[in-house]
Amino acid sequence: MFVRIKTSPNSKKKSVQIVQSVRKGKSVSQKIVRHIGTALDSAELTKLKELAEFIKAKLESQSNPALFSPETIAEMAIEARRAKEDETELKVNLKNLREESRVIVGIHEVYGSIYKDLGFDKVIKNPKRNAAANKKLFNIVMARIANPKSKRSSVIELEKDFGIKLSLEGVYKMMDKLDDKAIEKIEMQSYVNAKEILKEKINVVFYECTTLYFESFSENDLKQKGYGKDMKFNQPQVLLALVSTSEGLPIGYQIYPCSQYKGSTLRDATKKLKEKYEVEKIVVVADSALLNKENIEDLENEELEYILGARIKNMSKKVEQEILDKSKYKKLQENSGEKIVEIILTEKKRLIVTYSEKRAEKDKKEREKAVKKLKEKMNKSKNPANLMSNYGYKKYLKITGETKVELDEVKLAKSSAWDGLHGIITNKKDFTAEGAIEYYHRLWQLEENFRISKHDLRIRPIYHWTPKRVRAHLAISFMASVCERHLEFRVKKQYKKLSLEVIRNELLHSQCSIVKNLLTNKKYCIPSKTTREMKKIYQTVGKKIDSIPFEIK
Repeated sequence: MFVRIKTSPNSKKKSVQIVQSVRKGKSVSQKIVRHIGTALDSAELTKLKELAEFIKAKLESQSNPALFSPETIAEMAIEARRAKEDETELKVNLKNLREESRVIVGIHEVYGSIYKDLGFDKVIKNPKRNAAANKKLFNIVMARIANPKSKRSSVIELEKDFGIKLSLEGVYKMMDKLDDKAIEKIEMQSYVNAKEILKEKINVVFYECTTLYFESFSENDLKQKGYGKDMKFNQPQVLLALVSTSEGLPIGYQIYPCSQYKGSTLRDATKKLKEKYEVEKIVVVADSALLNKENIEDLENEELEYILGARIKNMSKKVEQEILDKSKYKKLQENSGEKIVEIILTEKKRLIVTYSEKRAEKDKKEREKAVKKLKEKMNKSKNPANLMSNYGYKKYLKITGETKVELDEVKLAKSSAWDGLHGIITNKKDFTAEGAIEYYHRLWQLEENFRISKHDLRIRPIYHWTPKRVRAHLAISFMASVCERHLEFRVKKQYKKLSLEVIRNELLHSQCSIVKNLLTNKKYCIPSKTTREMKKIYQTVGKKIDSIPFEIK
């Protein structure tokens, strides 16, 4: 098995394929095992070759094809679909057929392939002895990708929509097997696979923190009351720190009590990164919430390079004047509404500020919207307490006399001067200002991972109480996020950019109707209609899909 680059004399396109030599008598021919994609330039060709080598290594490591055990009708349908090429013509009287069930197979077929490629199928220790637990973990991760709910609801959904029956007690017992060693293996597999697929040492990491709340009011060593983005001040929360590659592939995470300051987690996380992985050099990219003098000193003491979001409104008066002096700004790119200025802060640090016309318009509209709401509130209530309780409003208010509240026009004018401005601080000398900005812009991928984790995968609220179960829940959610990101990466490289929502929706519509012949008791599968997107998604994991009915044997 090897990677082949196929060219066409009349086209600049180059096809990347995995092929295998097949002997037929005395002649040897080459059979295409997997078509990876078509490259239009050398950069695309390099990425596709790297992806092809990664997939080839996975194929070679699998001595047997990945088949689901026929424990349920759904799994039998999946297995039968793979073997249906040998089927002869079906001769069935439709009047004798009755539908037994309708099941979703796309999630398990496609994400199941990614899950096994990542090595997640053996994360619980003693895989042979704990085969049932590993299987339960797989199905719970698939359920989380398909329709994230509580464990109880996931068990119900798996049986109703996927034909897979699990007991809730069995799921909880499986979660108790997700100990520190299993979680460490999950993280290591995520890191190793990201490293292999990118074909390079991971020396740039993106770091972000967020809070996750519990549907509970009791505290312990892990879940504690603290400030959270969900405004759940009276409920216990945990702090989740996620680490990602520049391509958006998750490689690890850490959990901290919510009482711990976000900035202090950066020191701990970077230390663990260097200890856990073979990282020669780390460039930390993070948002302004992690920025303070102590954090920056820690990074510099550890000889780490960084690109951090800057709180430009907290700078010295001298730097503030330079930031607001628009005459010093230069165009970032031709035909672009963005401008840039570079300000030297110290021998090691520089501040890079960009001005965007689009961002300025957005800032202006958001401020005008806030002021409009504030005026409406002021007309309805003369009680200052009702206005001062909202942080978004009170920065534009001032109290005069005894209880007179009015808009602070001076603050409004000052606020408008900052419209469209955004800054970063970096100590990376070999990066141009434009290069540093490009890397920081990639931080959105990590923020999108959080969006996926908190909303699409619904990590929060957390319904588990003990630290062990909480860690197991977050590990399951992390595995689901890794699977989603790796499939998204492959689809983008081999076909085109599709959102995770589109991919999930396509796979949820890959279904099978299971029918039974009342006279012969034979069972047949009638696949749902396939779309172009669905076929392409299947192709990225080396699977074919069509709508031809077949017998389940």
